[in-house]
Amino acid sequence: MNSGTIQEMLSRLKITELNQLQSAALEASEKDQDLVLLSDTGSGKTLGFLLPVLALMDEEAAGTQAMVIVPSRELAIQIEQVFKTMGTGFKVTCCYGGHKRETEENNLIEAPALIIGTPGRLADHIRRENIHTDTIRTLVLDEFDKSLELGFQEEMSFVIGALPLLQKRILTSATAANGIPGFVGLRNPHTLDFLSGEKPERLALQVVHSPDRDKIETLFRLICRIGDRSTVIFCNHRESVDRTSALLKEKGITNVFYHGALEQPERDIALAKFRNGSSDVLVTTDLASRGLDIPNIRYIIHFHLPPTEEVFIHRNGRTARVEASGTAILILSPDETLPSYIQEEVTPIELPATATLPDKPKWATLFISAGKKDKVNKVDIVGFFSHKGQLKKEDIGLIEVKDFTSFVAIRKSKASHTLQLIKNERMKNKKVKIEVAK
Repeated sequence: MNSGTIQEMLSRLKITELNQLQSAALEASEKDQDLVLLSDTGSGKTLGFLLPVLALMDEEAAGTQAMVIVPSRELAIQIEQVFKTMGTGFKVTCCYGGHKRETEENNLIEAPALIIGTPGRLADHIRRENIHTDTIRTLVLDEFDKSLELGFQEEMSFVIGALPLLQKRILTSATAANGIPGFVGLRNPHTLDFLSGEKPERLALQVVHSPDRDKIETLFRLICRIGDRSTVIFCNHRESVDRTSALLKEKGITNVFYHGALEQPERDIALAKFRNGSSDVLVTTDLASRGLDIPNIRYIIHFHLPPTEEVFIHRNGRTARVEASGTAILILSPDETLPSYIQEEVTPIELPATATLPDKPKWATLFISAGKKDKVNKVDIVGFFSHKGQLKKEDIGLIEVKDFTSFVAIRKSKASHTLQLIKNERMKNKKVKIEVAK
């Protein structure tokens, strides 16, 4: 892979040049040994392993050449999007639970050069012989510290054991692992350690003390103080996410919630609303601490204290990414103290005596029952809402097109009138359902 080809890919990704991590990974991948890539969240690890994978792929070869295993479906989708944007010419398929297996089976009939997926779904496809593993030479374990946890080990062992002709293994993480199981089969690994061991200088740490053990009132007043800035609130349990989200809604705070018990369409809607500004607040478990590529998150609130330093690092990694700045805030109840692993200076903040609700979001999210598989793209959606819905360019916000559904943000003040205008209209000569996303 020559420098010109790499430069073309970087241009498509809107990146000017490789960073130190990515250059080192590409150089190290040429050696005949496995690679362990350790680097802080938000430092460009995805491209750091995709370029070495691509360098090992052969345009003339048939069958699947590489597999990337990830701990969450969101991370799988994000990597797939980066790979597609690179414009490599190689077919890629994503495999994960929470949507129809049949869709993936159809995509696997003509073997993709690269498969990205979660352990359980990959194991299922291998058992059903939808994935043929005898041509796979390269394996990536992204966020390997998470994907090698006990809950994943049985499926991980099966999947890796089904790859008999592996020649290269690449493991990546934002935290160093205590130990790597023998079934991974690492051979004389070369480790690239770019972990800073420190919080990003752009990340400010703050603490607020709650007078009550139930910290919801403090959280409410803190959000009122923050205003309409993009904020992620971390809880330790799904039930706590549901409760916290509901109580904030009762108090007038627009928010969406997200955790592993939600079906994939519910996850998609929640993240679309948060990404496009229909909601400035996302209440979530640590599922959202990895793999969610959401730019410009300004605040991280630790409503529940993170159980480990590793969790603390990954949560905070959602903000202060690349060149942006961010703030992480810990809420402490009367019987809680700062975790011992927080050594740096933490600024105490006082909340105002009176709480003023933040401005309501100015965007609404519309659900469209058509996507890529229906030959619908962003240009089609913009054209439809401009002509049929009589919206100006500035009235249309972020558009996300999935396989069978799409989401578009439009000015909330225009939503009702727009829906009236388009209720009997067709998109690309097809009748589709369009409604406010619930």
